[in-house]
Amino acid sequence: MRPIASRIDPRSAAFATNREAYEALRATLRERQQWAIDGGKGRARSIERHLARGKIMVRDRIDAVIDDGTPFLELSTLAATGQYGDEAPGAGIVTGIGLVHGAPYMFIANDATVKGGSLLPASIKKHVRAQEIAEQNGLGTIYLVDSGGAFLPLQDEIFPDKDHFGGSFYRQARMSAMGLPQLSVVLGGCTAGGAYVPALSDEVIMVEGIGRIYLGGPPIVKAALGEIVDPDDLGGAVLHTRTSGVSDYLAKNEREAYGKLREICLTTNQRGIEERTGWLDWTPPERPAYDASEIDGIISADDRIPFDATEIIARLVDGSKFSAFKPEWGESIVCGFVRIWGHLVGVIANQGIIFSESALKATHFIELCEQRRVPLLFLQNTSGYMVGRDSEAGGIAKNGAKMVAAVANATVPKYTVLIGGSYGAGNYGMCGRGFNPRFLFAWPNSRIATMSAETAQTVLVDIRLAGMKGAETTEEEVAELRAEVAEQYERHSDPYYATSRLWDDGLVDPVDTRDALGLCLALAARQDAPAPGPGLVYRM
Repeated sequence: MRPIASRIDPRSAAFATNREAYEALRATLRERQQWAIDGGKGRARSIERHLARGKIMVRDRIDAVIDDGTPFLELSTLAATGQYGDEAPGAGIVTGIGLVHGAPYMFIANDATVKGGSLLPASIKKHVRAQEIAEQNGLGTIYLVDSGGAFLPLQDEIFPDKDHFGGSFYRQARMSAMGLPQLSVVLGGCTAGGAYVPALSDEVIMVEGIGRIYLGGPPIVKAALGEIVDPDDLGGAVLHTRTSGVSDYLAKNEREAYGKLREICLTTNQRGIEERTGWLDWTPPERPAYDASEIDGIISADDRIPFDATEIIARLVDGSKFSAFKPEWGESIVCGFVRIWGHLVGVIANQGIIFSESALKATHFIELCEQRRVPLLFLQNTSGYMVGRDSEAGGIAKNGAKMVAAVANATVPKYTVLIGGSYGAGNYGMCGRGFNPRFLFAWPNSRIATMSAETAQTVLVDIRLAGMKGAETTEEEVAELRAEVAEQYERHSDPYYATSRLWDDGLVDPVDTRDALGLCLALAARQDAPAPGPGLVYRM
């Protein structure tokens, strides 16, 4: 691999303008992340009540379990932002990956300070997505349960469908059968369907005085049977550990429970983060030759102005070294081999619109990586596939379809980062959410939609005017219609709108992207190799 020679001048006026604009984006990201951790309407009183019961805050609980001084990769921190009256920061649940005795585990932890830990539609989606990641990456799952169960006013969006709450139980049972440990610590209420999270776990710890499990809580028992019963007598830790057997261990307090949990983790035979199986090519890592903080000055403040994907790659990969594939053909897509934290990776990055040549180049490269068992990293920044008479005559539809099919059928681990625009079918061809990447992260400057707001103004307004069948419209009415369409598309393509709905696994700062990808690749390296695809490389 050859070192990339950067052509960026950090002293230029354009660099300074871009950096200033990106600093504003970063400040917004940090502010909203902090709000998700601390904020939410009326949450101060909930936090006071939580602490008054002798409980520990949700992220402190996770810190008490994971190895000292090790990172925790939190996922979808900003889920539910802007939804539910902004009263459900993080969707009331914290998910992410942390190390216990050197082995990675997925954590799914309820935040009882958000609506009493009740599960909203976004909470269920976040819970199920965490399980999906755990299954794909061969991770045991630790459930820190402190939940009031389903949020009943929205039961139709939580209960009956495939990936609703029942889907989480299905996944939990399936992962246990796969040998992926399912471990629960009960730190609060587990009511109705929520009772099945610990009941389906391999081993369960309950904390005396605060942990409770029951299919029907005291109000339901009173309504159904006329019985008046104390919560602890109905489903407390002592009852379930010494009488019913629902719980396996009784802990006097949270700290004791986490010590026992760590003890259990020693018996699970999970592979450690450094236990590479040998199927992924790995060498000792190198730091990039260029500082990742310079990405701020590379990304254009005006998202209509493109930026060089190779310059982004130079600041993410080991030694800033890159072995380019077909560098002089199909130049609107950059393909080549790099290393990230020592792991060999095939990277595919957009340089704007995807033309037929670029689609065929990417297809060829994906097949090479599939044959050689090399993971794929997609860096998305595209307005989509090229349109127009010449492009259609040149077969853009079939050539784009070849790229889409290659992505869909690649069995190697796939990772996606939205570093700019993600529009139209370009999202699909570059391994968007629908194509099942193991992780999909987005930068705070990213945008995702069928088309840009600027394009939508022209397309949708023309369609609406055509539908009026010649009815007279004033210039003011047309301008108002354009503004309405632009506002809708700007709002719906905003990265916070997307991450709130879990279209990604979290917004990440560009400077943290290399480390996040390094952890994701290390998870794949500890697994056995996936079954290979057909293996034949078609020169598209």
